[in-house]
Amino acid sequence: MQFEDIIYQKDKGIATLIINRPEVLNAFRTKTIEELSSALEDAGNDRKVGVIVIKGAGEKAFCVGGDIQEMKNFDYWSGRNFLLKFLNFLLLIRKVPKPVICAVKGYCLGGGNEINISCDLTIATEDSIFGQVGPKVGSVPVIGGTQFLPRIVGEKKAREMVFLCNQYSAYEALQMGLINKVVPREKFDEEVNLWCQRILELSPQALRIAKLSFNFESDQLYPSFLHAVEILSQIYDTEEFKEGMNSFLEKRKPDFSKFRR
Repeated sequence: MQFEDIIYQKDKGIATLIINRPEVLNAFRTKTIEELSSALEDAGNDRKVGVIVIKGAGEKAFCVGGDIQEMKNFDYWSGRNFLLKFLNFLLLIRKVPKPVICAVKGYCLGGGNEINISCDLTIATEDSIFGQVGPKVGSVPVIGGTQFLPRIVGEKKAREMVFLCNQYSAYEALQMGLINKVVPREKFDEEVNLWCQRILELSPQALRIAKLSFNFESDQLYPSFLHAVEILSQIYDTEEFKEGMNSFLEKRKPDFSKFRR
């Protein structure tokens, strides 16, 4: 399988998907999501694969969400297409019948954090940073951020993360239950491999059934995603959305005050 935006590897029962756009802190565009979905579907269908790892290339970031260079040009139709592809990818993480580990090194923000909360387990380096950024750029984290996040960290903390767009250290993320393990950078790859090897020692059918059962209640949130996609698509191409996107690209603070007059 030939990819441009990702690296896909399979070795001794472990499938690894690496977002390979370090020049933009592994921000994902439509092509990235399509390639991640293709690789994930292949890993899910490969009976020799027992565990899947999602990582980011480089040293600075796991993923900082959607690529603003692409998103700034969204209208209703292109934005809707992007959101549906991202939604399908996140749901595929939950549907593949084997554990998916999110291996975070550096920034894990916005849609990157929505990938994190969709995965079954998360291991992070000590210097990793987590958070949601949607309202800072005129967008909303409604593809997991407003659905799964409250179930993981609690309603109040999730609202804090979305309404204030604060960033949190790896140890703060661990304390709130957003991730499972924090390790020094020099131990990161070793720890991820240890977790993978432990999973490979266990019954694949038992893990498959456990994952399905874990997802039972939250799977009923599916209609909220479809509503969210439709609603969020409507704000693309608005002046308020453009202000958020342009301010980010121009490296300035957005001026949303004009939309409260």
